[in-house]
Amino acid sequence: MRSRMWRPPVEPSPAEQAVIKAVRRAKLFVFLRQHRHELFDEQFQAELAETYVDSPKGQPPVPPARLALATILQAYTGAGDDEVIEATVMDRRWQLVLDCMGTEEPPFSKGTLVGFRKRLIERDLDRRLVERTVELAARTKGFGARALRAALDSSPLWGAGRVEDTFNLMGHALRKALGVIAVLQGRGRPQEQPWWRCRRGRRSWPPPA
Repeated sequence: MRSRMWRPPVEPSPAEQAVIKAVRRAKLFVFLRQHRHELFDEQFQAELAETYVDSPKGQPPVPPARLALATILQAYTGAGDDEVIEATVMDRRWQLVLDCMGTEEPPFSKGTLVGFRKRLIERDLDRRLVERTVELAARTKGFGARALRAALDSSPLWGAGRVEDTFNLMGHALRKALGVIAVLQGRGRPQEQPWWRCRRGRRSWPPPA
């Protein structure tokens, strides 16, 4: 069962126009509102919908394009998952982009956002989303393409951060496994040494002798 296409209005409403005029610095919100219909054309929305083909429920509770827009904003602003949910209710700039002006309830849950991001990364569509957004910014000159790429590529949600998060998870899992082995062998809890890291949080591999 295919997810429904997201077709928010192209022309800003009077309420949206008031928000657009009030935005002075966070121009990415204005850019995404003005060009979201170009970024998420039917072909790209179909690609995003493919990530839910294996879902037993068949259809995501929220259009993937809407979640992808929220993910772009999250990556750019550095907001946490809980902050994103709060912003959809408290921040009119987020509401402007996500087509939920004046809402009193979040348009999606934290679990839905996290699940979508996981599917996005598993299919490498996070990179496609970044590239499409940057290319659109460059073509329309609606936002600085270089600044946008730098911000998105440095986000811990993807890019180099995905690799670092993987090493973090591996390190924590390995330390826990060593602790369990030590206890089973009657040695008590081993001394905690961050041996897979070096200074300033950088990873060192192989571990220092």
